[in-house]
Amino acid sequence: MTRLSSAALILALLPAAAPAAPLDIPVSTRTLDNGLRVVVAPNHLIPTVAVTVHYDVGSAIEQPGRTGFAHLFEHMMFEGTTSVGKMEHFAIVAEAGGICNGSTGPDHTEYWESVPRNAFELALWLEADRMTALDLSPDNFENQRDAVIQERQENYDNQAYVPSFLRINELAYPGYFAYSHSVIGDRADLETMPFEDTVAFFRTHYVPANAVLVVAGDVGPDEAFAAVETYFGQIPAGDPPPFEFPDYAPAAGERVESLVDPLAPLPAFHIAWNVPPFRSPDSYALDLLATWLTDGETAPLYRDLVKDRALVAELSVGLDGRRGPDLFSVFAVCTPGHEPAEVRAAVDEWLDRLAVEGIPEDGLRRAKNLRQKRFLEGIRTNLRLANQLARYQLYYGDATLLLGELDRWDAVTTEDVRRAVETRLRRDSRAVLDVLPPPPPAPQPPSAP
Repeated sequence: MTRLSSAALILALLPAAAPAAPLDIPVSTRTLDNGLRVVVAPNHLIPTVAVTVHYDVGSAIEQPGRTGFAHLFEHMMFEGTTSVGKMEHFAIVAEAGGICNGSTGPDHTEYWESVPRNAFELALWLEADRMTALDLSPDNFENQRDAVIQERQENYDNQAYVPSFLRINELAYPGYFAYSHSVIGDRADLETMPFEDTVAFFRTHYVPANAVLVVAGDVGPDEAFAAVETYFGQIPAGDPPPFEFPDYAPAAGERVESLVDPLAPLPAFHIAWNVPPFRSPDSYALDLLATWLTDGETAPLYRDLVKDRALVAELSVGLDGRRGPDLFSVFAVCTPGHEPAEVRAAVDEWLDRLAVEGIPEDGLRRAKNLRQKRFLEGIRTNLRLANQLARYQLYYGDATLLLGELDRWDAVTTEDVRRAVETRLRRDSRAVLDVLPPPPPAPQPPSAP
C-alpha cells in the first residue's frame, strides 16, 4: 500500500480549481483631447480613492553615457513646484490622511496617492501641478543628483550580491542596452549628467500624451472623468517620441562568468534565460513552473535544495515580468561547504527531468491555486488595482486585459509547462554568473623576535 505524505494527501483532497472567469470589476476608459489616457474603476466598499499616474518612460529609453535620467526624475518630482514647496507633496497628502510615493523601473515611471474620498481631487491637483509647474532649478537638480549617487553607493555598491544582479543583466542582454544597464544609472553618468539635458528629458516625457492616469475607489466614472478633465484637460499634449523596443535576437550559446563580491559571505549564482515578453503564451507556463518549484516550504525544488539536502540558504526562481524581452531567472546562495557548480548541477537535474516529464497534475493544480491567490492579493486594494490597471493600459493598450488574466493561467496544461521547459530553458542559451566571496587573506609570516 502506497502511503502519501501529509502534504501530498492535502493536495489530493483539494478540489480542482474552479474555471476562472473575468473579474467583475467595473472599468471605464477615456482619452482626453491632449492624449492623456484615463481609467476609472469604481469601488464603493471603503471611502478611499487611489490616483496613479504612469509615464511611458523608464530606464529602457536611455542611451549609453546618459543613464539614470528616468530614476532621477522620480526624485525631482518631489522637489516642489511654483505652488508646492520642496518635499511638501508628502506632507500635504499625509495631512489629508493619505499616503503617496513613486517608483522607476525599466519600462515606466509611476507616481501615486491613496487618500480619503474627500481628498481625491487634491491628489489630482497635485499630479497636474507637478506635470506643469515642476521647479527645475539647478539647485534642486544638484541636490537630487547627489541623493541618487548616495543611494547608489548605499543600496547597490555596498550591498552583498547586488552588483551581481546588475552584471547578470549585462550577460543576459549582450548588445541590448535597453535592459542591460541599471535603472539607477552608472555612477560616472550621474556625475557628468548635464542639467540642460535633464530639463529636456522632463519636457519631452512628462506630458499628457505620454501618460496613463487611473482613479480607483469610492468615486463614480462621471465624477472622476469630469475632475480629471478639470485638472488635466488644458495641459498641452506634448510630442513624446513613441516607445518602441529595438529588435532583439538572444545570444546563442551558454555565457559563463564569475564575479568576486567582496561583501558576499557565501558563494551564490545566477542563471538567466531569455524568454518572450511577459504575457506571451509561454509566460503563463513558466510562471506556474516557478510557483510550483519554489512557492512555499513544501514546493519541491525548495524542499529538495533547502530543506532536504541543505545545499542553498536562499533560493528564488521566476520571471522578471518585463514589457520587452523577458528573463526567467534562478538565484541561489549556497550554504557553507557547497559551491555554485554543485548546486547548479542539482538545478539542471530538475530541469532535465521536467523537460521530459513535465509537472504532475496535482502540482499544476497547486500552482494555479497559489498563483490565483497571489494575483488577487495584488489587486485587493484600490491602490494595487490602480497601479495594475495603469500598467496594462500603458503596456498593452487595454486596462481590461487585467480582468481576464486568471483565465490565462487556468488554461495552462502540464504539456504546456513541459514544452516551455524543453524549448525555453536550454543550457545552450543561457547566461550563468557565479558570485564568489573574496579569498581569505594570506597568512602573515611570524614577526621577528
